[in-house]
Amino acid sequence: MAKAYFYLVFLFVTTVLIAQEKNVIVKKISEPIKLDAILDEPAWNTSEPAKDFWQYFPTDSLLATNHTEIKMMYDEKNLYVGIRVNSIGNNYIVPSLRRDFRAGGSDNITLLFDTFNDGSNAFLFGANPAGVRREALVSGGGTSLSGFTTSWDTKWYGETKIYDGYYISEWSIPLSAFKFNPGETKWRFNSYQFDTQGNERNTWIRIPRSQYIFNLAFMGNMIFEQPLKGIKSPISIIPYVSAGLGKDFEFNKNLSDFKVGGDAKFILGNSLNVDLTVNPDFSQVEADNLITNLTRFEINLPERRQFFIENNDLFADFGNPESANPFFSRRIGIAKDSSGINRSNDIIAGARLSGKVNNNFRIGILNMQTAKDEAFQIASNNNMVVALQHKLFSRSNISAIFVNRQNTSDEGFATATGKYNRVVGLDYNLANKDNTWNGKFYTHTSFSPEKEEADNYSSGATLTYNNEKWRIRGSGFFIGNNFTSDLGFVPRKGIFRIDPQVEYLIFPKKGTVNLHNLSITPNVTWKPGLDFQLTDYDIRTEWNLGFKNTSEVSFNLFNKYTYLFNSFDPSRSGKTPLPANTDYYYTSGNIRYRSDERAAFSYSAGLTYGQFFNGTILTPQVEVNLRIQPKYLIGLNVRYDKLDLPSPYAGNEIWLLGANIDVTLTKSIFWATLIQYSNQEDNLGFNSRLQWRFAPLSDLYLIYNDNYYTNDSLTPRFRTMNLKVTYWLYL
Repeated sequence: MAKAYFYLVFLFVTTVLIAQEKNVIVKKISEPIKLDAILDEPAWNTSEPAKDFWQYFPTDSLLATNHTEIKMMYDEKNLYVGIRVNSIGNNYIVPSLRRDFRAGGSDNITLLFDTFNDGSNAFLFGANPAGVRREALVSGGGTSLSGFTTSWDTKWYGETKIYDGYYISEWSIPLSAFKFNPGETKWRFNSYQFDTQGNERNTWIRIPRSQYIFNLAFMGNMIFEQPLKGIKSPISIIPYVSAGLGKDFEFNKNLSDFKVGGDAKFILGNSLNVDLTVNPDFSQVEADNLITNLTRFEINLPERRQFFIENNDLFADFGNPESANPFFSRRIGIAKDSSGINRSNDIIAGARLSGKVNNNFRIGILNMQTAKDEAFQIASNNNMVVALQHKLFSRSNISAIFVNRQNTSDEGFATATGKYNRVVGLDYNLANKDNTWNGKFYTHTSFSPEKEEADNYSSGATLTYNNEKWRIRGSGFFIGNNFTSDLGFVPRKGIFRIDPQVEYLIFPKKGTVNLHNLSITPNVTWKPGLDFQLTDYDIRTEWNLGFKNTSEVSFNLFNKYTYLFNSFDPSRSGKTPLPANTDYYYTSGNIRYRSDERAAFSYSAGLTYGQFFNGTILTPQVEVNLRIQPKYLIGLNVRYDKLDLPSPYAGNEIWLLGANIDVTLTKSIFWATLIQYSNQEDNLGFNSRLQWRFAPLSDLYLIYNDNYYTNDSLTPRFRTMNLKVTYWLYL
């Protein structure tokens, strides 16, 4: 009887804790705070902490085993954060001393601040036990990985110390690093903490495991003792000097480059960013990872250039990101020459206004001028985007976009890409309060003088229901034959596609398996212009198992159909292609395993085998990572694709090899080397980047880039050496 009574009391208390809205008071102070990770100032003793964290992994229904406490205070200029993270020992995992570390597989504490209380966007700050810091932006309500951007940078300060059985992290974040409305007394707030020794991931506000750990639907409140005042934000001037030498061996041409330029940043009010750039140089940006592409279509890659990062979701989250995105910022700085080949294209200058006008209204205006290139007959262009977003209900919004690429050249080759291309569109983004329902509905229209104003629109709809056991999505879109977005990502036109999905989640309470995820995703495409002829389908059936030690295994079955309207050589061998006007039915399977990512040596391995068009495919792939903490990370990636097609069609053996060596000598000196070999790209490339952060957000880079042809012999293609210095000056 006593046990039953105790259980009922425990259940009642737990239910109340789960249901209640949690608040933390942010104390107003006037005394100075010294960042030493000791928390011995008297003000810390009077501050009530955010505590009672919940487990997110391995379960989401129990309180965290090792407690974390977060105290916050503020003055006229800064938000101060004092954090104590308890643990069962001091055997922390710190993979690297590099800033903006990845949270998975390491110990860290992360805080999210929704300063406009809209459940859509948040600022993220974090630190690990070694005192390495990271900052990021979360957009789209935190409902997908694409809304997590670590490329954002801002100045803030922190110190961390390890004690016996816990570590303390003490931060000072300038209020100017946030965007908020003056007079505000409340921000929405949450925190998550990774505990590798206890094998737990914990959150202050309980988040169901069916949601991402950074989902902004699940947040508590931080209450300021007095209303926040407007902050006079400093003007940031970021000049750079860049010099480079090299050689283009293909054209036997010596290369030299000397550039001077810079950026400027300032804030209008407390919430609108103004970014300016003159003669920008992005030589220091990380090299892209090569990808083996066995499809007929272009693959997009993420934006890494700092100028485009903050509020990027305001410009980039329109339409369907994989198939019908009207604005893809990586198009700026790349242009097609007279032969249709993509070439690097200099940016002369650009300006960007983005942010909140008030709690409900966001605005984004981007304008960039690119240079002409007479050697490759590339015209100069003015590239403009205007995006407007208005909040509706608790977390939804309606957005409008206008995209304009305007040719500004007078030369004869100025018509190579057309005089102009324009897109106008409207999107409605749905997200209810607890994220059980989310979706998108959009319609866009393009205008180009070379295209008929018929069949020139793109429309789509997605609606997803998400609870703790089911994820059910209905989704489809249409892209007209004449819909064109020169600054967007539209790999395929003239199609109607549906791609619904049904997922079922099982969370076992006992045993080593922590999650079963079973799903089926049919992806079916028709050609409306050909009496809705079926062109493709890809029915993917998947079973994922997650284990309590964080390892994972997945099984996939692919049933595919393809009708080729044009001849296609999937082997990229240059020999006899598969004929046009032919259909293919083929089935393949895949198994993949990823080991415990907390281990010093971790790996993932996968194997695909089955039919491929009218032949077969065999694809083993292995990735291994070695951590010699905290200074060395070594990663290797090997992928091999063996395509066997019947005569006279050519098979091929495609290799993709990569090695990534990351050395963090100190918290301010980093050396990263990426080596990649792809016989599909006929390239062996070396990219080595030495970075010295000699002052906050101020860097010296030395970049070596070397590339070789590989098909016949190891012949040099081009080689460059760049030195770049940037300095972040606050005025």
